Amino acid sequence: MTQESVTEKLVAHLMRPVDEPARQRARLHLLDWLGCVAGARQSDVARLSVHDTQADAIRKSAWLGNVLEMDDVHRVATLHPGPVIWPCLLGRRLEPMDNMLDNAVRGYEACIAIGSTFDARHYEYYHNTATAGYFGAVAAAFDYPSANETTSQLVSAMGLAGSVAGGFWQMRHEPGQGKQWHIVHAIETGINAVTYASGSVAGPRFILEGPQGLYAATCKDPKAMTLPDQWRIHDVSFKPWAACRHAHPAIDVALELKARLGSLEGDILIETYADAIAFCDRPEPQSVNDAKFSIQHAVAVIAGSGVPQLADFEPEAIAAFAGSRNRVTVLEASDISSRYPQHFGARITCAGETIELVDTRGDPERPLSTEGIIEKARSLIAWGGLPEKEAERAVDLALDGDDASAIDKMLTDWLS
Repeated sequence: MTQESVTEKLVAHLMRPVDEPARQRARLHLLDWLGCVAGARQSDVARLSVHDTQADAIRKSAWLGNVLEMDDVHRVATLHPGPVIWPCLLGRRLEPMDNMLDNAVRGYEACIAIGSTFDARHYEYYHNTATAGYFGAVAAAFDYPSANETTSQLVSAMGLAGSVAGGFWQMRHEPGQGKQWHIVHAIETGINAVTYASGSVAGPRFILEGPQGLYAATCKDPKAMTLPDQWRIHDVSFKPWAACRHAHPAIDVALELKARLGSLEGDILIETYADAIAFCDRPEPQSVNDAKFSIQHAVAVIAGSGVPQLADFEPEAIAAFAGSRNRVTVLEASDISSRYPQHFGARITCAGETIELVDTRGDPERPLSTEGIIEKARSLIAWGGLPEKEAERAVDLALDGDDASAIDKMLTDWLS
């Protein structure tokens, strides 16, 4: 009897029917992604994407979904599924809307299932959104059959995409658009892998666990894949603040202590987990992107102003909060690191008071309400320079619509 590969087990898992609660959850993530795209439409990345000669609105949207650092996130997989999954689906005429939502749920599932098997060694060097995103893109783009005869094509497509999966974190240390390129490349590769596998091009079945596969090349101790009954889109967090998710625990705990004390005067100590420091210990940000990856800047904004807004990460604010950043010290706490990545937490000490939060706003334990997600989308769409009626259009189409092509048309209106 032929041994079943990890990819084949995942594919069998993806063939299950998608239930209505998962579809409704997908609608919220669609709206959230649309808001992120709209909010980035006047960014430098958007201006650069016009030089892409192949770029229609859907391809442009692939460049924009994570620019503002407000894209959805899965904690254990440490990746952002939405920016990869949704551009794979739009423009494909997956009517009715339920078909597109079902593919989205499966795309999220594949991305998260594989990302959750990567270990700390992988995340030290590889951008999980990219590496696991190749598989998520395949699962989202695949034309699911009513019978299982063609499931081998999905296995092959994942093998083909996985054979070139990658995305190094070096792009974090230099200016540029490498992070956006990772996402665009994962989307295009996943879609192409589905096309070729559907044409009988075979990919490796054991691309994950094989002796020269992805785990062997990029992980020291990969975790076993788990395949729970509930679709994992329910475990994905929404980001309320325009900063790296690793900075959010510090933002939340600083807001909590300021609400208690009325102000944050004097020295501020933030204790958090090791990866938060690795990604977001930037006491002197020089750019908008630096500011979004700076715990010091985010906490300085709260101390000097209040709830962080998109404008608080722009160049004028970076200069304005320089003095306040000098009051913020960031350290690792081993107890908080030991709970990561299941829990993104932080502790703050200021003016003799200490507060600790185990989970972050927007996580399943501290969820954003539907109205909170809608308000986030409205604010992002306004930030992108679109009129209020476009926000209402997005809310209606994403949450209540049954016409995926209408969303394509909306994106064309926004990005043409």
